[in-house]
Amino acid sequence: MYLSEEHQQVRDMARQFAEDVVRPVAEALDREERFPSEIYAQMGELGLFGIGVPERLGGPGFDTLAYALVMEELSRGYASVADQCGLLELITTLLVRHGSSEQQGRWLKASMSSKVKVAYCLTEAEAGSDVSGIRTFAEKDGDGWILNGSKIWIHNAPVADIGFVLAKTDREAGHRGMSIFIVDLNAKGVEKGPKEHKMGQRASQVGALHFDNVRMGPEALLGEEGRGFHMMMGALDKGRVGIASLAVGIGQAGLEAALEYAQQRKQFGQKISDFQGVQWLLADIAKDVEAARLLVHSAAGKIDRGENATMACSMAKCFAGDMAVARTADAVQVFGGSGYIRGFEVERLYRDAKITQIYEGTNQVQRMIIARELAKHGARA
Repeated sequence: MYLSEEHQQVRDMARQFAEDVVRPVAEALDREERFPSEIYAQMGELGLFGIGVPERLGGPGFDTLAYALVMEELSRGYASVADQCGLLELITTLLVRHGSSEQQGRWLKASMSSKVKVAYCLTEAEAGSDVSGIRTFAEKDGDGWILNGSKIWIHNAPVADIGFVLAKTDREAGHRGMSIFIVDLNAKGVEKGPKEHKMGQRASQVGALHFDNVRMGPEALLGEEGRGFHMMMGALDKGRVGIASLAVGIGQAGLEAALEYAQQRKQFGQKISDFQGVQWLLADIAKDVEAARLLVHSAAGKIDRGENATMACSMAKCFAGDMAVARTADAVQVFGGSGYIRGFEVERLYRDAKITQIYEGTNQVQRMIIARELAKHGARA
């Protein structure tokens, strides 16, 4: 087996936590759309946030493969909880790579412990897949900055304390005119929109943020001015591995539920798992979950070896997201009418899966990236 003993231990810890703590409350969290701060506090204590943060900065110092394993196992319990882990990985990656020692000292431990809630603020009404379309603007004001603009569909926006906000600092410089700011979301001039009511992953809080002449000190700038776009894009390979892993976890949970039900449910005097039509559904779910998992692990390995992983990460995210939607639909089919009823796990899994084709770059964008990488580097593996 290519997983090291440490990888297996990390996976098993995350699996046990998901089984004991997350899965029993997943249906209630989905129904109530509640932010489970008590679960996130426990995850902080276990070191399940900021998985890749080096030990010298107070983190566990695990690699990308370990992160993928944790994301899959948490998602088997409930994808909204895994989504929070993925958000923290993006934020802590930005801080580790680009933060000053002061910013790291102030925000890394606080965010990993879940004492400070963070948001990754990129999307706008005219800037989803096309990040160059952002209009949020920060202009210099003495030593500091003044921020104006709006963001939508921001994970954690209704509850977050700080936001990592991508804004233009030079309207004429395109991608090279964007910067990232660490913004106090309780500051004067910041308005939080209401929590959106989503189709799936309903315990993940999503909403809008509005910035009206928000004053920020010089310490708010993360990294180098004008490099914000490149900094955020640099974290997205790892982010796509995370979402792909989350999709695999959804698919695995669907497989487990469908198999258990098929071996119990009887029609025409026998278990439905004895019918070839159901057997083929189960086989298709199983083979595609495993294929997606291997794509994810391959992409994670490329990142960990320092190789060009962009195409591998886009392949993993695209395939796993499509798999999760198609194969949770098959899981619903195995359940028949029961699978269409709220309260059955597969009904929630089907709803939770859809967003994996959309966020962290739509699967149409992933195909564009794959084609671009093929044109650059050729078809040979």
